[in-house]
This record gives sequence, C-alpha cells and structure tokens, in this order.
Amino acid sequence: MRLGFVAAFVALVCAAADPVQAQDMADRASPRLIVTIVVDQFSANLFNQYRSRWTGGLRRLADEGLVSTNGYQTHGLTETCPGHSTVLTGMHPAQTGIPSNDWIDPATGEEVYCLAAPANTLAHGRNSDNGPVGPDNIRATSLGDWVRDQKPGARVFAVSGKDRGAINLAGHRPDGAYWFTDGFGLTTYVEPGQNAQQRLAAVEAFNIDFRRRQTATPHAWTYSQPQCRTLEADWAIGDDVLHSTVPPARDDFDSSPSLDEETLKAAAYLLDSQRLGQGPNVDLLGVSLSATDRIGHAYGTQGPEMCEQMHRLDQALGAFLARLETVPGGVIVVLTADHGGSDFVERLARHGAPHAHRIDSSPLSALNTTLKERFNLDASPLQSESGGWAVADKSHKALADPLRSQIIEAALPLLREMPDIVFVEARDRLLVEPLPVADQPERLTLRERMRLSVVADRSPDIIMVRAPNATGKGRVGGNIAGHGTPWDYDRRVPIIFWRPGATTQERFLPIRTIDIAPTLAAAIGVETPAVSGHALPLWEP
Repeated sequence: MRLGFVAAFVALVCAAADPVQAQDMADRASPRLIVTIVVDQFSANLFNQYRSRWTGGLRRLADEGLVSTNGYQTHGLTETCPGHSTVLTGMHPAQTGIPSNDWIDPATGEEVYCLAAPANTLAHGRNSDNGPVGPDNIRATSLGDWVRDQKPGARVFAVSGKDRGAINLAGHRPDGAYWFTDGFGLTTYVEPGQNAQQRLAAVEAFNIDFRRRQTATPHAWTYSQPQCRTLEADWAIGDDVLHSTVPPARDDFDSSPSLDEETLKAAAYLLDSQRLGQGPNVDLLGVSLSATDRIGHAYGTQGPEMCEQMHRLDQALGAFLARLETVPGGVIVVLTADHGGSDFVERLARHGAPHAHRIDSSPLSALNTTLKERFNLDASPLQSESGGWAVADKSHKALADPLRSQIIEAALPLLREMPDIVFVEARDRLLVEPLPVADQPERLTLRERMRLSVVADRSPDIIMVRAPNATGKGRVGGNIAGHGTPWDYDRRVPIIFWRPGATTQERFLPIRTIDIAPTLAAAIGVETPAVSGHALPLWEP
C-alpha cells in the first residue's frame, strides 16, 4: 500500500522530465477513491481538547494520519457556506463568490441564500427553509469538476446534514449531492428538465430504511458517555436559563449526534450501492457532518452535549474508516472543518475569560438615529448583515450614490468610536486592494483577512469586526454561541490526510484549507486551473 504512494510521489516529481511516463505512473499508483470529510464547526481547539479521549475513528486519524493541528481558514468571515467553498476549490471566498451564508440583493432588498437557485426545485417535492438551491452562485470550479473533465467515468457524490455542505463539496456537475430534510430523509436539487424521481433513485432504499429507524428509535440522545455528566450545570442566558444536561430538552434529530451517525451511514450506503472506488478511474465522495455546528450553536462547546457529540462522532467515524479500508482500489481521506467556534460567553467568563460578554446594541441604534436625522431619511440607513451593514432604505434596497457614499463616510468614524468594534471599513475601499498573499495565514492582518472574504455585489457596504468573544444576544432554544469572526478560534481547524498503512506524521507549520484541493489533485494526477492554494507533499519516500 505504501509503495503505491512512493510511486505516485516519484511520478509527480518527474512529471517535468517525462510527462507521459509520469502520468502513466500516477494513474497506476493513485487511489481509486478520494473521501473529503468536513466536520462543521470543528475547531483545532476542540480537536486538541478531546484528542486523548478518543478510541475510534478520530483516534485513528489523529494517531495514523498526516496531521496538521495548525490548519487555517484564511478568510475573516468564518461561516459555513464560505468555509465549505474553500475546501475543494483551492480558492478564498473572495474568489468563490461566497462571502457568507446569506446576503441582501442590493437591487431588490431581498435576502439571498448563498446557494439559492430559483430555477431549480427540490426532489422531495416540498419547500425548505432555504428554498430551491444549487451550485449556481459558486464562481469557482472544484476538484469534482476537474476530475469529471479529465478522468472519463469518474463519479462524484456528496452527502451532508445541510444543503450547503453537500453542494459545495460536490461541485457543479456531480452525480449526486444529498442532504437531510425533516421527515423525509435525503433530498437533492432538481434542475430544469431533470426528473426528481431519477435524482433520488440512488438513495431511495436508504431513505426507506432511515424512516424506519427514526420510527423505531425516536430518541436522538443517549447517555453513552457517563463522564459527560460531570459537565452538567444551569446557565443564565438573557432572561432564561439553559439546563445543560444530556439528554437535553430538545431531543431532536437535527441537532443531535444522530445526524452525523446517519450521514455516515448514508456515505457508506453510497459507497456500497454505487461501488465507489471500484471502477477504472478515481471517484470522489464528500461527507459534511453538521451536528457539531448545530450542537455548538444550541448548547456551546464545553458542556455535556458537545462531550457526547465528540464521543459518538468518534465511534461513527471508526466504523466508516473500517469500511473504507476494504475499498479495493485504495482510498485517501482528508478531514477538516469549514470553521471553528467558541463557547457561549457566560461560561467563558466564568472559566477565566472576563472579557467575554454580550454586546449592547443601543449605541448602534443611537447612531442610526443620528444618521437618519442628519440625512433626512425615513428609515434607519445601517441595516445589519453578516459581517457588517448595508446602507439601504426601509425596503432594504441599496441607497443610490452619492447619498450612499455620504452616509458611509459619515458612519465610519462614528462606528470606530463604538465599544467592541475593532475594525470598520467601507467594502469598496477593500475591493480596490489586491488579494493578499496568504501563504502565512497566522500573520495576516485583520484587514487582509476581511479582504479575503469580500465579494463586490454580495458583501455589505460596511465591513465590521467585533472584539474577541464579544457577541450578540443569545436565546435558549435558539442560538447561544456561534462563530463568524476573523479570530483564530474561528479560523484554526485540523487538517488530516489519511490512508490505510501510510506513514504517520505530524506537522506543526500552518497550512490552509485552500491547499487541500491542489494536494488531492496532485495525488491522483489531475491538473488544476489557476488556484490560490498549493499542492503539499504527502507521504514522502
């Protein structure tokens, strides 16, 4: 198994001397399956915290893989959709066109979901919170697209708890991109002219079994790890109290460890039913695991809920890796995250971070009143968006210049004087600056990090960064903790490459999620277009 990697590495090094022979060697030595696993909101801090406690799949990856605990999402607005967009494109969000999970269309004032595709429908025949979706808004190609173009017969599938997890990993022309929807199982998008039943055919049998399991086992949480009980406590959040226990009050599938367990079962089902890795060419399987993110938002990262999630994810990944070992054509697995995350500020403050707090929104309200009066407006001009504010009328439509620019220039110095705001800049000023070279992601300035997130027609007019661990209001039963900042607890993620029998190695120097796609492409002999990431040496001779 290891000799195959040596041959592949030598073939790639010798490509310039004899490209035909090198390509032939790479084709014969490279694995027949690439599996990309993205654990949503899996910070490097969380990985390191639980590393010694795992016994299953995460333990195998940590002990047997090529491990970098200093992986980085290079950009500043660390949300799910932009983070996923970097993993298999080799590009920053400023280049993928995905700055955030949602943005406001400046012409219509309507909120736009990052993967909105109004011409499409959903295969299960019902609407969802995000409406019709598809890869249309992604402005970069990805590994799946490159493989489909260069490897005839290659197949590309992805599965996730979220549509934005599956679609970003699948690229523009997959064989299937599936995600879970309430009460149904796996669904997908249907483009004009496609047949919904045919699009779901690959997962129809899985969905039947899934619904049977849901009926037979209605409780999503267990007490599988008694040591998690030591973390139980009550926390005052706003005017309510979080009773932090396992099982929690919300015993629902979508925000529990069961979501990832079923996602990995779906991935194994696709592996078997589609015979991935058993064809004449390489296949790709993307797996985005959403439960860590939903649990982190609802319960924070340092309680019994996340404790159970970490242990159950470890066990589920153990079974999945064992299944991947049997793929006859060989496999490379890469595991990373779309972003990190932090705990809710009430617990952070008690655990030694007194600066952690929820912000007071009244100064912004006062500023809006000042601007409204100064410019004789009939509505507050600064309207909150991910990463800043749009300058808009009461219908959320963008104000026209020169009024828009005048309001921005008046607001900037006032915003810079506000507590908890450490960076404010006009989007258009950032856009005229070249994209920074991000080879050393830990040394990027705040300005450079935010520049890597900015998209001309999708980012807000004013870009903003809050102080570390200064966050908005939380609601028990909704979100009490989150991410989205340019601080390292949201940017640092594990990046682990694994292949059965390969040499174990740990690397401490920073690497980036944008390096994953060109690295995998080099390992399977696929040419990349111009990308911002670099191919990394994997298992060296």
